[in-house]
Amino acid sequence: MIPPAESLLKYDHPVLIRKSTDRKSPKVSLVTPAKFNPRLVVKSTPVPPPPKSKPTSTDTTKQEDEEILNAILPPREWTEGTQLWVQKVSSAPCTRTDVIHLEELLDTKLYQRQARQTGICPVRRELYPQCFDELLRQVTIICAESGLLLSRVRDEIQMTIPVYQTLYENSVAFGMRKALQSEQGKVDMEKKITDLDDEKLELKKQLNELKSQRDAIEK
Repeated sequence: MIPPAESLLKYDHPVLIRKSTDRKSPKVSLVTPAKFNPRLVVKSTPVPPPPKSKPTSTDTTKQEDEEILNAILPPREWTEGTQLWVQKVSSAPCTRTDVIHLEELLDTKLYQRQARQTGICPVRRELYPQCFDELLRQVTIICAESGLLLSRVRDEIQMTIPVYQTLYENSVAFGMRKALQSEQGKVDMEKKITDLDDEKLELKKQLNELKSQRDAIEK
């Protein structure tokens, strides 16, 4: 699988996860066991395990925030041969300089890939969600609740845009059908106008004949 392309969303360094299917069997010792001697048995009390350090509230909150961040923006995975790589979203807080750099990078990519200014453009459709995800990451690091709310807004937009795109495509197809129907109707209407003109000339001819007959009768 090809590694994922560069994204406006900031990621940590990828982590290599090795999948080893060839597990070596444990070596069997060929040394014969020694004979049991009860005099050599030493009674020893069990050593208690060292006490586990209790996580502080700050560490717990940070871990929860990272879990929320990974749930909103899941890590991406790809394989290279037999190696599995995992890359999580960065949890580093952002600064004002990072936001300015993000804006400049977005404008640069739009210019380099020649994105259209109006209408449906696949390039803009790809880059702007990446920019929104990066802003969502920055907000989630500052306030996890705001990040969850923004993720709902993002999901709603992602569901709404395809509906509008389908509606736009259907309206374009409907307009094309109406244009073809109008062209066909124009040809039929021009033929009807020609027939009516011919009928009008024929009626005028009959009118002139009737007037001539009337004048003859009056004389």
